[in-house]
Amino acid sequence: MKKPQGLVSIIVPVYNAGNYIEETIAMVCAQTYKDWELILVDDNSADDSVPKIERFLEGYGKRREAEEPSRIESAGWDLGGNGGQARLVRKKENQGAARARNTGIGLARGRYIAFLDADDIWLPEKLEKEMAFMAKAQAAFVFTAYEFGDENAAATGKVVHVPAQLTYREALSRTVIFTTTVLLDTERTGRELILMPEVKSEDTATWWKLLRSGFTAYGLDEPLAIYRRPARSLSSNKLEAIRRIWNLYRRQEGLSCFYSCYNLVFWALRATLRRL
Repeated sequence: MKKPQGLVSIIVPVYNAGNYIEETIAMVCAQTYKDWELILVDDNSADDSVPKIERFLEGYGKRREAEEPSRIESAGWDLGGNGGQARLVRKKENQGAARARNTGIGLARGRYIAFLDADDIWLPEKLEKEMAFMAKAQAAFVFTAYEFGDENAAATGKVVHVPAQLTYREALSRTVIFTTTVLLDTERTGRELILMPEVKSEDTATWWKLLRSGFTAYGLDEPLAIYRRPARSLSSNKLEAIRRIWNLYRRQEGLSCFYSCYNLVFWALRATLRRL
């Protein structure tokens, strides 16, 4: 089969990610698929994220200044044999993950867009295998299975498997699409449709928007990412997750109370089983 090709724009929102960001950049540089650009959007971090990014990228390639709108500061690096190019975009105020990702989408030069959160892990073959899968399925929207990791991103052996295909109605009761695994073909979806709304769980709202518009999400049931899960209060997380999904049903999707309750029951059951 012909090897997939095309520039992939990898968008990473950065906010106080100093503990992880060097590992994130190295992980992207280690991808076996080399036609990519890395867009790091710093959302006005208060920690050492920015100096760590700058120091780390200086060791990988040659710095070049980039001209961007006055509301942001930007610099770039040509990474030579490690891949394509990396850009650091510095926002002057904290505006949240949705706007950070949307900034990245607006600056992306690639036909394909992949999302990566700074504390998550990609396996080295992630992009190569997912691009090949997208080409074989002739899909505009693909995602993969993933594995839970501990606070150090060490794999726990708990894999979240994904269906071969996912439609809008199916997705309402199973939030199985993990943002760090998503790959989109903007030549098919357009850019406007993938801009994220400024709501809680903005990523889920975006996937639903794409599916509601008639696209089908295709799942590659191979774990190519690790979801880092720091120790937190599980009870408070569950309550917040219920609030978020309910608000998406009622306010974002405009579903009836009955249909929202129906989907919520199956969503809760699947979310529980996913974490056991």
